[in-house]
Amino acid sequence: MEAFLISLSSVATAEMGDRTQLLALVLAARFRKPWPMVAGVLCATVANHAIAGLLGVWLGRLLNPARLNMLVGVSMIAMALWTLKPDKLDEEQSTVSGAGAFLATLVAFFIAEIGDKTQIATVALAAAYSNLWTVVAGTTSGMMMANVPVIFLGNAFAHRLPLRAIHYVASVLFLVIGLVFVWRSGLF
Repeated sequence: MEAFLISLSSVATAEMGDRTQLLALVLAARFRKPWPMVAGVLCATVANHAIAGLLGVWLGRLLNPARLNMLVGVSMIAMALWTLKPDKLDEEQSTVSGAGAFLATLVAFFIAEIGDKTQIATVALAAAYSNLWTVVAGTTSGMMMANVPVIFLGNAFAHRLPLRAIHYVASVLFLVIGLVFVWRSGLF
């Protein structure tokens, strides 16, 4: 349960104001078909985070527990710093083909998540916790919690969020998680 809750809370808070959330706004304005978009986000996130999780499990097997905890801790601290830098939507991501709301959302979200904070967090969390699917379920749930309201409520919802405060909270969350893993490593 710890793996699921840490994964869910980390990704849900880190996703606030992230480029994929901005992408959800753009796609929602363009397509105005929320259910196919929600399905696209879900499918893209499961696929992306499953791949990231598999990479994390592989890395986790290569390292002894102390080094693994240190690596996860340091990566979470790096995520804390990265979270303080708000994302901006690239122009390339705002133009999608007219292949339909589902397909456009699926492809755009999968690509936007490559190398994103949430994908890197998924790698680190899957390396740290033994249950890959619990981590993927948690990170995917966190993505859905952050993006589904944006899809349904669009700009009106997103502009009312205190994004700067959310970025600080997400950064502190990553920092605390990182410090816990560094402490668990016993290397200091």
